[in-house]
Amino acid sequence: MRERLARFMQGRYGVDQFTNFLVFSALVMVVMEMFIKNNFIHFLFNTLSVAAIVYAYFRMLSRNHSKRYSENERYMKFHNGIKFFFARQRSHMQQRKTHHIYKCPQCRQGIRVPKGKGRIAITCPKCHTEFIKRS
Repeated sequence: MRERLARFMQGRYGVDQFTNFLVFSALVMVVMEMFIKNNFIHFLFNTLSVAAIVYAYFRMLSRNHSKRYSENERYMKFHNGIKFFFARQRSHMQQRKTHHIYKCPQCRQGIRVPKGKGRIAITCPKCHTEFIKRS
């Protein structure tokens, strides 16, 4: 039985991060629909969860590796963008007691300046624009 399954999966795409996301989001929708009393929203969550599971299985059993790989790359680009945004916000919150973070008026580059230095001239390292701010 085990080798029959291995032979069947040979040449198939298998599981990746996007497939894991689809299955996890379908599971979350199934749990959420248990608590929803509105028939339309219940039907919508049920339909979306079934569609996500069907698409996840379609991706796992697909033989078109290049297409599934490009879908996963798009998902990972989106996922990493959100992940790095929140990491950057967390870093700014941790540094806010000791530093100011200003944006260059010319190129919008973020510049970190220590607090407590008074009025200082800040030179942008990217475009070399100079502007005056209070630190």
